[in-house]
Amino acid sequence: MAEAEKTTGEKKDENVVFIGSKPFMNYVTGVVMQFTKKGSNEVIVKARGKFISRAVDVAEVTTKRFLNDQGVKVKDIKIDSEEFENKEGKKVNVSTIEITLGK
Repeated sequence: MAEAEKTTGEKKDENVVFIGSKPFMNYVTGVVMQFTKKGSNEVIVKARGKFISRAVDVAEVTTKRFLNDQGVKVKDIKIDSEEFENKEGKKVNVSTIEITLGK
């Protein structure tokens, strides 16, 4: 997400999983670890652009397969778009999603 968002408050970003190009199960494991090992009550899965569908898959697999017995559900979904300049200096919009999972 935006650089300012990444640097503001370490506490807020503690329970955030940013989705990228790593293997799918790495993200699922990351979310599960947040709930089990760190005892978080809420985890936010964030993605943008072509990784949005992967974020939805991570949230679904996590809640339905791994943490279903712990009562973890999708609490909130926020969609937005960000504008930035690409390599050619052209302004482009990219869609973003934040999926909040909670107990």
